Amino acid sequence: MPRFAANLSWLYTEVPFDERPALAAADGFEAVECLFPYETLDAPHFHTLLKSCGLPLVLFNAPPGNWTQGERGLACLPQRRAEFRQTLLDIALPYVEATHCPRLHIMAGIPPSETTQQQALDCLLDNLAWACQQTAGTGIGLVIEPINPVDMPGYFLTHQAQAHQIVEQIGAPHLGVQMDLYHCHRVEGCVEELLHHYLPSGAIHHLQIAGYPGRHEPSAGSIPYPKLFAYLDQQRWMGYVGCEYHPETQTRAGLARWKETWHGSSIFHE
Repeated sequence: MPRFAANLSWLYTEVPFDERPALAAADGFEAVECLFPYETLDAPHFHTLLKSCGLPLVLFNAPPGNWTQGERGLACLPQRRAEFRQTLLDIALPYVEATHCPRLHIMAGIPPSETTQQQALDCLLDNLAWACQQTAGTGIGLVIEPINPVDMPGYFLTHQAQAHQIVEQIGAPHLGVQMDLYHCHRVEGCVEELLHHYLPSGAIHHLQIAGYPGRHEPSAGSIPYPKLFAYLDQQRWMGYVGCEYHPETQTRAGLARWKETWHGSSIFHE
């Protein structure tokens, strides 16, 4: 089985954020990821908390703008170029360094109606090239993620080919794709074929999972996760698989059903 990371923004929401790492560790997760930890815990405290649980933080998102007002990233917004760069320098990268997190997700964003697709693409490419320059030689990886337009209407990146083409065009080895198999399946289907196509390229730097439909536990729905995990093992893929789903009831009950559904085999390393 691959190495699973609990998304602390989605799982264990029955308890406060700072209590979630201990539950994730007790349930056998090997790492954690989250959305915007800098909005909840200062970096030294979060790092100490994770260290006490023996779990690394392996991914979080760069500042997305005003999330409560519907903003979902700044990187493709020409009029927000300065804000994107300043928040990356002032918030995201210091938090990465303080928590020893190896990877940062750059959210492309939802371009406003007055911005053309070409203008948004040009801005995204420019900002990503700049971000890659800022992080070159630091050991910090950057990823971009296609997101389905039903869950996030208007988001600039939606298809795997689009994201992989951007990564190829930038040409920085520490820039890759965050392939969320739920989003991939909802937009394109054929998720098994797409994983087989893109994984050998080395451009997939992080994976995420959820069941479809419903975005609940991966044990339910139409995505063939046991086959996909077997393929990851076959390819000896050493990245993490982030569990970014809404538990149907409570987190631990869902994990128990996941284990039971897959014939009693532990989904985690023992």
